[in-house]
Amino acid sequence: MTALPLPPQRLPLTVAGYVALGEDPDGVRSELQEGNLVMSPTPVPEHQIAIMRLARQLEDRVPSALELVPDVDIDLQLVAPDRPGTVRAPDLVAVTRKALARRRSEGGVLRAAEVALAVEVISPGSDRMDRVVKRDEYADAGIPHYWIVDLGEPGDRPQLTAHHLAGEFGYADAGPVNGVFAATEPFPVRIDLDALL
Repeated sequence: MTALPLPPQRLPLTVAGYVALGEDPDGVRSELQEGNLVMSPTPVPEHQIAIMRLARQLEDRVPSALELVPDVDIDLQLVAPDRPGTVRAPDLVAVTRKALARRRSEGGVLRAAEVALAVEVISPGSDRMDRVVKRDEYADAGIPHYWIVDLGEPGDRPQLTAHHLAGEFGYADAGPVNGVFAATEPFPVRIDLDALL
């Protein structure tokens, strides 16, 4: 295994310290979890294809006040800015256009409060992270809708589980759906899940 060169840093990192690291090296994705860098390899092609196809199906359904953005850093704002932070990069998010304008003018990263929908597509090795850790983090951050797409094993039908905030209990969901997923929140949509692969 080859060690990745990283700029000098002091752990644990704040969100600003994480942003100062710059872009990830090729072939690696990093996130910040309670001030610690968490690295994973870039996803397999089927994962990326599914995200592109999902984005295509959502594109015409997203209201004009929102924009779809793949693989972008989101400050979950779980702690004060001077504390070890958490930054996640969901596979796909629907964020406000105002958030994109704010980020362009101020710099930094997008914020959880600006996210209407976060989507994660499960990769080999990310099952627990997506279903448990990120589910709890996104709920704690107040992201109103979180979808988990599970492509399954070869020959399986893709499934989508749509989580929505349910008050003090975090997220609630109606269980996984395969075939066609239909929702009215955060915006009206019908998704052909079988077309993701």
